[in-house]
Amino acid sequence: MMMRLFQLFTQKRTFATLRYNRSTFTTDLLMKKLTYEDQKDDYKKLFYDKTITKDDLVVKKLTSGIINGDRSALARAITLVSSKQVTKRTQGNFIINEILKKERKKFLDEGEKSLIFRIAISGAPGVGKSSFIESLGDDLTKNANLKVAVLTVDPTSAISGGSILGDITRMQNLSRNPMAYIRQSPTSGSLGGVARGLHESIILCEGAGYNVVIIETVGVGQSEIAVSDMCDLFCLLVAPSQGDELQGIKRGIMEQSDIVVVTKSDGALEGPSRITAAEHVSALKFMKPKSEIWKPRVLRSSIQNPETIKKVRETMFEYRDISIKTGHMIMKRDEQLLTWMWNHVRDEVVYLFKKNPDVQRAAQEIERKVRQNDITPGFGAELLLRKFFGIE
Repeated sequence: MMMRLFQLFTQKRTFATLRYNRSTFTTDLLMKKLTYEDQKDDYKKLFYDKTITKDDLVVKKLTSGIINGDRSALARAITLVSSKQVTKRTQGNFIINEILKKERKKFLDEGEKSLIFRIAISGAPGVGKSSFIESLGDDLTKNANLKVAVLTVDPTSAISGGSILGDITRMQNLSRNPMAYIRQSPTSGSLGGVARGLHESIILCEGAGYNVVIIETVGVGQSEIAVSDMCDLFCLLVAPSQGDELQGIKRGIMEQSDIVVVTKSDGALEGPSRITAAEHVSALKFMKPKSEIWKPRVLRSSIQNPETIKKVRETMFEYRDISIKTGHMIMKRDEQLLTWMWNHVRDEVVYLFKKNPDVQRAAQEIERKVRQNDITPGFGAELLLRKFFGIE
């Protein structure tokens, strides 16, 4: 139903040619019902505050703070861009625009290597993501002298209240590192929230001078696919096993992976980790690589052995160097930008649809009928669309 709605909003044909249930409506009726004047007013109220400009004091203060590496300014700006309050959201948009201008100039002056390296790290709960990320972040800051931002993504949770250090009960050492910034990325409980909140948080981190952003996902499947469309490299973490767990890994996530890392490869688990690594090497042979420039690698790591973490870091940057040299990174980012632009359009259209008073009044009864199998979900969607367009 939402895809149908999106198509109706974005189609280019004239409303006079639109037909519904074999009935042709007059041009006057179509113009009356489908010019979206009510939706235009709703959009202005919900998404745009015309009193805010780039000269707004909050916009100027936070933009300046971000450029100067002020982590408190970065935290406030991330809160603004993810806010549902129209004034705050508008301020956040102006901050993003100012940061993009700065980064565009930097890119023209310094080239691709000035771009922040976006690394997504995924894995099932219990695989050791937090420990691995903390070790990798420590290696990046101390051995590679790079500034690292860590954004954790959990579609089931709320924003962490704007804390500069994020959840300090996890990654405690890294959270105290002045070269690192940890923040739970706001998602508003949805994948659409992942898209907007995370993508704009990455831009802000880049503006604050961070060289690497690590995106930690919860391993629920859909969020991984969403995040893979905004990162440069996708790293999948798997735990040592005797082979049974390979069947439980979704093919789609494996196909998104540029690097697979078997964690906890030490002590009694070193043997099982070798078996797991070999199985994943075999499995990847039957999958088509994401791109022609890189064949996915399988590595083993242990937080007890810094050399294994270093090897992972070196492999990640090997991928980055190849991606830059071949032009793959820029091409991929261009595609990602267009993907997220249309994702944002879809999300806003769906939001406006659900906020429509006629839809809200009818939704509960239609949902009840769908749950009781009185009508099909498809027909329920049609009924809601009729309410939205004012069709009796």
